[in-house]
Formats: sequence, C-alpha cells, structure tokens
Amino acid sequence: MNMKWKVFSLLAALFVMVVTTAYAGWDPRKEEHARQTVRLFQKADPGLQVFFDEAYGYAVFPDVYKGGIILLGGARGSGYVYEQGRLIGRSSITQINVGPQIGGQSFAEIIFFRTQADLEDFKKGNYELNAHASAIVATSGAATNSDYSDGVAVFALPKSGLMAEASIGGQKFSFKPN
Repeated sequence: MNMKWKVFSLLAALFVMVVTTAYAGWDPRKEEHARQTVRLFQKADPGLQVFFDEAYGYAVFPDVYKGGIILLGGARGSGYVYEQGRLIGRSSITQINVGPQIGGQSFAEIIFFRTQADLEDFKKGNYELNAHASAIVATSGAATNSDYSDGVAVFALPKSGLMAEASIGGQKFSFKPN
C-alpha cells in the first residue's frame, strides 16, 4: 500500500470518529422525530390524549426494529423520556424473544407512567416489562378501552414489515438523564 492510501485511510478513519462522536449526544432532529411520533399516535387514536394529559410521564420510541428467525428474535430502538411534558432524558429498548417466529417489522412505542413513583422506577435503569405486559395497537378507539397495568400503559403503532410469532419475551429499558 502506497503512502497516499495510508494517509487517506487514516484521514477517513479520523473523519468517521469525529462525525460519529459529534452525533453521539443530543440531536434536535431525533427529538423532533419523537414529537412527530407523538402527533402520529394522537392522530391514530385521539383517545390517547387522556393518557398524555393525566400520565405523570411517558417514554417515546419513534423507531423500534424487530426481527426473528426460527426460534430466536429481538428488537432494538431508542427514544426520549418526558416528565410532566418536559424532556428529561433518553432511553433505549432491547427485546429478546424465544419461540417460533419469522420476519421483521418496525414500529413506534409509547409507555405512559401513571405516577411519579412509576416513572422513578423506570429512571433507575434496567427497567423491564415482562411478557405479560402487552402493547395495545394504537387505532381509533383503542385508548378508550385501555388502562394502566402495574402503573404503565403501553401503546404500539406498526410502521412497516410483517412478522409472525408465537414467542415469549420481555422488553428491557435503559435511562440516561439529560
């Protein structure tokens, strides 16, 4: 390899590190994407406004990507956490599923926390929703028949893809304050 390629490779590697580092923190475009996701949920089911008005806090995950093949699958996404309508931090979602499944999909998810104590539990990090906590698909009228379970209400909005599964799994969340 000649000297020009070595210098070019070194500069390219440095450029990637600088650009990646610059966007590793807060990004206003991603926060706006979270606000757009909230509006999308509200449009899909205007009844969700009650949850936004009455919940102590909520977490918005605009893009969660899920996939599975044969007996193993998972999902991953990142989002923002709000306390009484004010942005307080970021969160990530990780899900592992075991059981028959195939396909892939993307969806958005919102988790509402009924009380301050429920949100505080989430903010401690390593928060988990077990396999019994199921997300309600946000369609017109779905929120009017929904309520909190163990202090949380979970709504999902499919975006694209198709997945068939009969699996068991849970979601795990992390929290990082601003």
